[in-house]
Amino acid sequence: MKVLLINGSPHKEGCTYTALSAVAGELEKEGIGTEIINVGKTNSGCMGCGYCSKMGKCVNDSDMVNETVARLDEFDGFVFGSPVHYASASGAITAFMDRLFYAGSKNLRHKVGAVVASARRGGTSATLDQLTKHLTISSMPVVSSSYWNMVHGSNPEEVLRDEEGMQTMRNLGRNMAWLLKCINLGKEQGIDIPTMDSGNRTNFIR
Repeated sequence: MKVLLINGSPHKEGCTYTALSAVAGELEKEGIGTEIINVGKTNSGCMGCGYCSKMGKCVNDSDMVNETVARLDEFDGFVFGSPVHYASASGAITAFMDRLFYAGSKNLRHKVGAVVASARRGGTSATLDQLTKHLTISSMPVVSSSYWNMVHGSNPEEVLRDEEGMQTMRNLGRNMAWLLKCINLGKEQGIDIPTMDSGNRTNFIR
């Protein structure tokens, strides 16, 4: 089993990376492989062109979105991390996730997911709420922890001193490892993923 941790900060090894590394450390202790990638320089949001629905990849091939879409089957779980920018997720991770989930949602469905936020002070709850919506519309089991998945600090050293935040990251890693093992055991026992109803797309205009 393997988990991809995605850092949406423009700082490759900053506060968000520090939080993700703590999650990865616990996963590794449980025998689950990890990989951290940085997408903090993603600079183009979804254009709503519909290309991905026909081709299975984004029309914009200038960053890591298509590269990641092509690798989704390698991973059993995903952790998306973002710093707080103006009390919400970074523009980079927002653009990345919008395009990733449009182009690759079928390869994310029923895989374990979590989101992590880092901030100096406020905006973490709004960031977590924003990013978790990508997971919950995609039939992904969402992993929780002993507190909301957030850390605080202006730099990695301060994040490491956020004792409850780091504890939360470690517990998140342990919970994710536990859930991944439970799902894997279920598959070995013949428990298939649910079949999903589809085809009903409505709006509120009558």
